[in-house]
Amino acid sequence: MTVPRLVLATRNPHKIDELRRILDGAGLAVHLVGVDVFPHVRDVVETGTTFAENALLKAHAVAAATGLPAVADDSGLCVDVLGGAPGVFSARWSGRHGDDRANLDLLLAQLADVPDDRRGAHFACAAALALPGGVERVVEGRLTGCLARAPRGEHGFGYDPVFVPEGDVRTTAEMAPPEKDAISHRGRAFRALAPLVGELVG
Repeated sequence: MTVPRLVLATRNPHKIDELRRILDGAGLAVHLVGVDVFPHVRDVVETGTTFAENALLKAHAVAAATGLPAVADDSGLCVDVLGGAPGVFSARWSGRHGDDRANLDLLLAQLADVPDDRRGAHFACAAALALPGGVERVVEGRLTGCLARAPRGEHGFGYDPVFVPEGDVRTTAEMAPPEKDAISHRGRAFRALAPLVGELVG
């Protein structure tokens, strides 16, 4: 029996590993690859105003370019006192896409005078599945918490070193990857997407 291929619309190895762990945990037999194995596939410009719009844009573009089912996610940090920002701009908050340290430094500077009881935030993720024929599904996941005043922890990426989930005292960067997967916004979204992948792809 041939194992179906599924493309994750990212070049981020952390996200590929994370989705692979989640799909394996759901018992789905799919061969997951990132877009880096398709040199002709260009990066998709995220022009959507919501996480769901951006996830669907990327999934459809990669499915069309590769002829394979594609999964994409868009996620970010939404800070209460910033009116939900950085939101869809999380990866380029400092002006340079993917510069985690610069994004983190800018956010902490913006919140320097905000008291502990007003540092609420949540991570949000939309995960989309698109088939080459145009079929699509999108689900969302969320993790609520607050922001620490300085980075802590060696795991994770992005804003993980300053995000403390509700009910915990550790940042998500201080958690082991499987522990973070169990509660994370992306983990929740991908787990909700897994049965749809099984239904439409597996």
